[in-house]
Parts: sequence; structure tokens; C-alpha cells
Amino acid sequence: MTAVLATKSLVRRFGGLTATNNVTFSLPVGARHALIGPNGAGKTTFVNLLSGVLAPTSGRVILDGKDVTAWPAENRARAGLSRTFQINQLFADFTPLETIGLALSEAHGEGAEFWRRVGTHRDVVDEAVSILERLDLGDVMEDRVGSLPYGKQRLLEIAIAVAPKPKVLLLDEPAAGVPEGEREQILDIIAALPEEMALVLIEHDMELVFRFARTISVLVGGALFVEGSASEVARDPRVRQVYLGETEIDHHFDKPGGAS
Repeated sequence: MTAVLATKSLVRRFGGLTATNNVTFSLPVGARHALIGPNGAGKTTFVNLLSGVLAPTSGRVILDGKDVTAWPAENRARAGLSRTFQINQLFADFTPLETIGLALSEAHGEGAEFWRRVGTHRDVVDEAVSILERLDLGDVMEDRVGSLPYGKQRLLEIAIAVAPKPKVLLLDEPAAGVPEGEREQILDIIAALPEEMALVLIEHDMELVFRFARTISVLVGGALFVEGSASEVARDPRVRQVYLGETEIDHHFDKPGGAS
């Protein structure tokens, strides 16, 4: 398949520490891919290299056929790569409608002009409402973000990332801190995102990983340790030993609907 995002021998060093160690990675169009690994495995560093938050020590990042290694994060975002973060970065005094309206206006190259001429941007408002309704935020679109339940705030972060219609969406622990009863909703909404959008999920919750992922990459010590289908990775004895643990993985496969 055609790769919409790829890395070639990617390395990132911090002094004497190698946080990303010669990682070559390929993400096809429409992928549903999970990136997992123990704490300190280098997952966040790798995602920061993909998104342009960090520059690599060596190696290349290819987005939609273009070498974007030297591009800053905002240029990669304009070229079709969006991401969410472990800790939300929302404006508490905005409403979801204002938040998505601003995200759309930025994507259209208009920025803060949206607020000054909101009455002349009915198309932006309509698009923002449509996005919020698809992500189950229609009932709170005019509430202040700071008053929303945490699960709704996480959904709003996803809505911001989805608004510019990216080719690739990096989801960095989208359900982190969300109460158990709301995690299912977040996963269901992620699963309903457009099929042509390639998704990469960074997640510790193996239940979510195995329900979401078609393929999985396991990072250990900054290096790509194992990669394959969800069932192949789950049954790999090296992964059991290093990361998943026999009890957790066996418990998952004992459940109806577990990866097979």
C-alpha cells in the first residue's frame, strides 16, 4: 500500500541518551495503527519527531511523498498531519463552537478574523456545528469549555484535530484521565472517523489498543521491537515477556471479541 507517512532510519539523541534509535516506519492510507511500549520506550519522542515538535538527529520523515524532515510542526499540520496531546491544551473560556470555528478559520488561512466577522462566515459556523455533532458535542457546543466533563474535553481535542480534514491523525492517549464509563464513547467516535484518514493511537490501555488496531508497533528502548497485526503482536512471546505480561494478554483473549 502507498505510505502516507513514513520514517527512514530516524534517530533522536539527547546528549548521551538515544531516545529514538534507527526507526524505519511506514503508515498506509487509512491505517488503524497502535504504537505501544513500556514507560520510557520513546513513544512520545517518536510522535514529536513525526509531528515536527522535535527535529531528528538523523534520518528522514516523509509525509504524503514529501520529505518534511526540516519542516516545522505548523507546516506539517497544513500538509495534512494533525495530533492530539496527553494533556489537553484548550481555552477554558471559549465554547466548543468558538474553538472549532477558530480551528477551521486557521485551516482556511483566516485566523482570528473569524471572530471579527463571524456573521459573514455562515459556512464556517455550519461546518463547526457539523463536526461537533458528529463527535457527540452538539449538546454542549455553546457551553464554556472549562465547565465540560473531562471526557467531553477530550472529544473536543479530537474535534480540533479532525477539523482541517488531515490525512494522518496522531492520537496521544486520547482517553487518558477519562472515567471508565466515557472511554467507550471516545473509542466509538475514533472508530467512526473517515476511513481514508490514517490513525495512529498511542495508548497504554490494552483493551482499547486491541479493539482499535489492525496493526501494532512496539517500541522498546527507542527502537522498533516488534511490528505486525494485532493478533501477531499479542501472541509474540517477546512482547509478552517485555511488555504485555501473560496475565493481561491472556485475560484479553479469554474475553468474547478479543483479537484473533
